[in-house]
Amino acid sequence: MTEAPVLSFTERGIYCAAGDFYIDPWRPVDRALITHGHADHARAGHARYMATSAVLPVMRHRLGDINAQPVQYGEVIRIGDAEVSFHPAGHVPGSAQIKVSVAGEIWVASGDYKIENDGLSEAFEPQRCHHFITESTFGLPVFRWQPQHLVAAEINAWWRGCAEAGKTAFLGAYALGKAQRLLQMLEPANGPILTHGAVEATNAVMRKQGINLLPTTQLTKDTDPKAHEGAIVIAPPSALGSTWAKRFGPSESAFASGWMQLRGIRRRRSGDRGFVISDHADWPGLLAAVKATEAENIYVTHGYTDIFARYLGELGLNAQVVPTEFGGEEEGEDAA
Repeated sequence: MTEAPVLSFTERGIYCAAGDFYIDPWRPVDRALITHGHADHARAGHARYMATSAVLPVMRHRLGDINAQPVQYGEVIRIGDAEVSFHPAGHVPGSAQIKVSVAGEIWVASGDYKIENDGLSEAFEPQRCHHFITESTFGLPVFRWQPQHLVAAEINAWWRGCAEAGKTAFLGAYALGKAQRLLQMLEPANGPILTHGAVEATNAVMRKQGINLLPTTQLTKDTDPKAHEGAIVIAPPSALGSTWAKRFGPSESAFASGWMQLRGIRRRRSGDRGFVISDHADWPGLLAAVKATEAENIYVTHGYTDIFARYLGELGLNAQVVPTEFGGEEEGEDAA
């Protein structure tokens, strides 16, 4: 084991001194290794980026012409005295856990992750390590997700009900990851599938890199609602209830989020429906991921950090809360 920690938590982000790089830094640095393309993890201003080949197209769409090195899952890269590899996190397409090994000491920074295989993202692959950095966005026992096929059945039944009542169904989902996952859960026989421009822009990036998505039609100012009777519209949550949406006449709106598990948040959102589905791990998923790593030391970042770390301590693990500037689902720019 090395005397100094392989990864440390600094004011700029998670830092590896042996390789002189940062993981998902929140302030500008020379070299940034990025777990996925959401805005709280992939920020502008770094001199050099490294991310999976599947993440870089979305990052370039968001950040412009960045200096970035693509990597493949499982590829071992030496940076200074550190060996680095990227492994599927199951969060969104291309998302990764980053494993860093120095002199036999192994750390894994998981970014955001979920352990259910959604059929769109690369399935989560637990990595054995000595130190594991985990999110805890939904680190409370109340958060327990139903299997995806059951939620899909609920959404499609709601959509059919809206169509039969002569209403347009508006489904609120973040433009990167959640929207595409929901798109794959829809039954196209129910009616037309329409998208907000922000969602369709991300769809276009993913289609260009070979990700197979159901056909969609982007809404524009010239779209005639009468020509799309019985449609479902996938849009960022901020667009629901807006003037943009009201021109469709009678409608119902629903939010798709892990936070819909909490009754109070469902009420505050004031949508007609809430579907509980998240691209983050639920309570059992977090515990299963931690257990699978066999790590002796756990570092808990954004979410219900104190509660989750305390519970891990009760299980006999060395768990501590570490400060970061990562957000969780429904934080930032309609991203997570």
